Amino acid sequence: MKRLYDYTVVLRPDDNSTFVAFVPAIPGCHAWGKTPEEAQTELLNVFEMIQEEYEEDGRMLPDDVDAKAVYACQS
Repeated sequence: MKRLYDYTVVLRPDDNSTFVAFVPAIPGCHAWGKTPEEAQTELLNVFEMIQEEYEEDGRMLPDDVDAKAVYACQS
């Protein structure tokens, strides 16, 4: 059984002073929070729900994707 920690998680600030966390390999696996920690906690809840859905459907969660960190600089 795969765990959230087996996946690349992206955490970034959002436009409205919140944070978004998501798993690029799993469609729909994303969450928001007022703090980075809150977004990560919510993401864990979403991941567990998606994992349950996959198990109920007899499907395996997808493999992780290769992700690169890219930092954009503002002038």
